[in-house]
Amino acid sequence: MTWPPDEDLRTLTEMDDRLVHCRACPRLVAWREQVARDKRAAFRDEEYWGRPVPGFGPADAALLIVGLAPAAHGANRTGRMFTGDRSGDFLYAAMYEAGLASQPTATRPGDGLVLHGTRITSPVHCAPPANRPTTAERDTCRHWLDRELTLLAPTLRSVIVLGGFGWQALLPVLAAGWVIPRPLPRFGHGAHAELPAASPDREPLHLFGCYHVSQQNTFTGRLTPAMLTDVLTSAAETAGLRS
Repeated sequence: MTWPPDEDLRTLTEMDDRLVHCRACPRLVAWREQVARDKRAAFRDEEYWGRPVPGFGPADAALLIVGLAPAAHGANRTGRMFTGDRSGDFLYAAMYEAGLASQPTATRPGDGLVLHGTRITSPVHCAPPANRPTTAERDTCRHWLDRELTLLAPTLRSVIVLGGFGWQALLPVLAAGWVIPRPLPRFGHGAHAELPAASPDREPLHLFGCYHVSQQNTFTGRLTPAMLTDVLTSAAETAGLRS
């Protein structure tokens, strides 16, 4: 495959088709494939995806949700973002409540789930050991996020970032198409910044921060369903997805 991806990737489908064959980070490749071989006992009869996980949602999305990386036995198993684990259960239930998903559950591709005007992606597309990608792995994967933002730009109006890792990864990518204020916007739950467009062919972008939907946050009550739904609803309104 060509790496990094070239300007010939003119659709998200083309990008995703190339992304799933990426082997740029040896540590992540080894881990995602080891997990897919060893499996968790509860899923021993399933065939794991075990590859980079592409974004999920329509190509004309007005709202983008940016996570961290696929979970070893969640998206690395199912092949779809935030699908098949408790973090995804928490996220999709809130998205359904906010009118952004057709159903409150996500078990596997083909389960009927449809996202409304919303796409989900991550700055790192392979499952990392201990859910902790390195900064080098984040930077190696950045070109995929850059291309995804470029392809979404005509319709994109709002972005929600789940967690500080994604916030740090996204800001340099956004700087290619929008004006990032100084000092840089700081991550926090409920943080909101409006970024002016850097060129006349783009619209201003609303940037929102939200605690990550990790079990550490949701089990301890640091992030509640109401808190997540509030951020989703605010972002949907600025994206024009709610009246």
